[in-house]
Amino acid sequence: MWCASGSFLATFALGGATLRTPWQTLAAQTAVGFVVSTACVALCTVTIPRVAPIARRRFRYPLNWAVVIATLVGNAVLGTAIAVVILTVVGYVAPPLIWRTWFVWVKGAVYFTLLFGIMGAVVGELQGQLDRATLVIRTKERDEADARRLAAEARLASLESRVNPHFLFNTLNSIAALTHSNPAAAERMTSQLASLMRSSLDAATVPLVSLDEEVRLVRNYLEIERVRFEERLRFSIELADAVGETRLPRLALQTLVENSVKYAVSPRAEGGRVTIRAAASDGDTRIDVEDDGPGFDGPIPEGHGLALVESRLAMNFGERATLRIEKLAAGTCVTITVPRTVPLTPDTTSD
Repeated sequence: MWCASGSFLATFALGGATLRTPWQTLAAQTAVGFVVSTACVALCTVTIPRVAPIARRRFRYPLNWAVVIATLVGNAVLGTAIAVVILTVVGYVAPPLIWRTWFVWVKGAVYFTLLFGIMGAVVGELQGQLDRATLVIRTKERDEADARRLAAEARLASLESRVNPHFLFNTLNSIAALTHSNPAAAERMTSQLASLMRSSLDAATVPLVSLDEEVRLVRNYLEIERVRFEERLRFSIELADAVGETRLPRLALQTLVENSVKYAVSPRAEGGRVTIRAAASDGDTRIDVEDDGPGFDGPIPEGHGLALVESRLAMNFGERATLRIEKLAAGTCVTITVPRTVPLTPDTTSD
């Protein structure tokens, strides 16, 4: 339709036709223009969408456009030759006049092919840039949605572990028992429980915290649990001086420790030991949570606390952070490695 309408209008604009021109002449001129333009446009439609992206990737401006222009000129020359052959076959062009006819027509074909071809290439380039920008925006929106979802899942999982009826009931019972015998310990335990609850609620607004702050939270949790497990729970924390300001996802270390208490201490009559170590390692901070329980084997189930921690590490640090599980001769060691220096933003700083 585009070639037909353009050829018809060209008979008036360039072919000298008027409203008094016989319709047979108009039809013939329009048909000739249609054949020539269709041949050129068909070649451009096939070649330009393939040549333009390659030229953009391999050559800088203006060489990339020189390649596109050369392709358009080649399409005009070849398209006109194809049109002349077709019109010769149908008898419109006499065989002795093939080269002369081609030479006359090719000039106009090159002009219009360059005019409309460059316009089409520019529009295509702008459309490509728009598509790429749209893809970047949609990818960013998806990543942000995933980050919010993962943060919400981690917050809910951690909150659930701290306010489940058993934990809360046991903690409140312990506080009640200490109120008369050891008021200072009861007060301390109440503050520790409040700290745990507050950290759960802050996880969405402050996704990254310092290792020092996370260790304080973990110590509060272990102190509360030791009131319940007594000598069955044994723990130690070894934190190197140089790594205290390392940023990591809030509740990440807490989740690992809870996992050890749940599987290595709670189900065993003799209890178990949990060891937390953090040290510098080649510009990173390595955090180990080791227990002497029955051990962990196999892939991490989807939705498991360790899977959520791994997802949050990837979301915040990409490939710079890792989570590794090692089954020991007696127990399990879960290792987190995070970059020691992380630029702080308004979304990663606490009040």
